[in-house]
Amino acid sequence: MRLVLAEDHALLRAGLIQLLEAHGFTILHAVDNAADLAEALLDPEAEAAVVDVRLPPTQTDEGLTAAITVRTARPGFPVMVLSQYVEQLYARELLASGEGAIGYLLKDRVSDVAEFVDGVRRVAAGGTVLDPEVVATVMARSPEQPVDRLSPRERDVLALMAEGRSNAGIAASLVISEKAVAKHINSIFAKLDLPIGEDDHRRVRAVLAWLHL
Repeated sequence: MRLVLAEDHALLRAGLIQLLEAHGFTILHAVDNAADLAEALLDPEAEAAVVDVRLPPTQTDEGLTAAITVRTARPGFPVMVLSQYVEQLYARELLASGEGAIGYLLKDRVSDVAEFVDGVRRVAAGGTVLDPEVVATVMARSPEQPVDRLSPRERDVLALMAEGRSNAGIAASLVISEKAVAKHINSIFAKLDLPIGEDDHRRVRAVLAWLHL
């Protein structure tokens, strides 16, 4: 898997390069500013990107803007976004297309190497991975939303889906069977009025409903 990496802190950038390459990724471009990131994302050999939300020159939303731009030009292009803090609006904007292949992790999560690498792989494979703190932040919402139809257990399942967990991962976390997880997920799809289609696509749409998009 050939990646574009954008991180302006030199030590973290070097660490990410070493970590990702040690786990089988190839870093095509490692950049530290918005202009170089925009150019790197034009490389047709790039298969995915890991980008910091905030990059020079303004340190506001350059990484986010680049992610949205590349996904407009290349629909479904996998992007893992890293952020220092939970910024709910960014997660919503990234997920708005409903196409998946998007991740939003806090930088602290990189310290858990296995979790971070697994997240990058899941995003590259078309999944959606949200930091547990992001999920916790967006759980509060106005009353009478579709997710209010869900039972407490179904909410637990959907929250883990939002973190990018597989059915097996959800089952292990909740100490229930995969069959029970599948039953809960089908009930979630029904209660959120999600039509029959590809399950991966419906999982993304369910996460969008969870985020109240």
